[in-house]
Amino acid sequence: MSTDHDPGPPPEIAEIFERLPGYGEHAALFWHDWGPVFYRGRLDRSARLLVIASDPGPTERIAGRSLVGNAGQRVQGFLTKLGLTRSYVCLNAYAYATLPSRADEAAREILRAPEHTRWRNELFDAVTGPGLQAVVAFGAQARDALARWEGAPNVPVHKVPHPSSRDPKALLDAWRDAVGDLRGVVTPDPDGDATVPTYGATFEESDYAPIPRGDLPYGMPGFYGDDAWIRALGENGAVQRPRSDALHTIEWRAPGGAV
Repeated sequence: MSTDHDPGPPPEIAEIFERLPGYGEHAALFWHDWGPVFYRGRLDRSARLLVIASDPGPTERIAGRSLVGNAGQRVQGFLTKLGLTRSYVCLNAYAYATLPSRADEAAREILRAPEHTRWRNELFDAVTGPGLQAVVAFGAQARDALARWEGAPNVPVHKVPHPSSRDPKALLDAWRDAVGDLRGVVTPDPDGDATVPTYGATFEESDYAPIPRGDLPYGMPGFYGDDAWIRALGENGAVQRPRSDALHTIEWRAPGGAV
């Protein structure tokens, strides 16, 4: 267990989190009982890249951080190709995971609701500073949230497919173009390398990257945030919602567990 960890939000950001508007009668559109997940990365306005995702999944719920599961490790690979090891912040369009079959209804009732738009924009404003160099929106919900950010800074924006897109060619083409453009915009971290190979014709294991320990809370096991072992088995994540009780149960396997 590493002692390098995310200490959590500063008080002024935690206060915004605590004012998340209620989901009320629309809570049934989400995996609501597990509670909200807000972010991953830097909240101190030092981020040079803002990542907007769509909604947290079960892996994110265990860590209490955004984009840490299979899709998040793809996004971390994207950040790695830009030479970013820490100067980013990942936020969500929703603080709760959406039921896929009700995504359109959720967008109408929550994503675009005035009180949720105001709250989300306040959060976006609070965690971005003058050093922000670019924004990347992953997926349709993220694009919708970005379009409603009235105070969005005047920086380059890339709107790309969600990391779980079912059209791998479109995903790879868009991500390859975005990396090429952003390498001329976003300053790498001192320990990063923005010259590593970009994307080929297929998604490879080398296009994933483990979630840095400094992005996770203290006490997370060392294997958390690196699902290379389960991808090698042809599976898509060590944390799942079982069909028998998808709303209330999460199943989590460690390496070496029963498969």
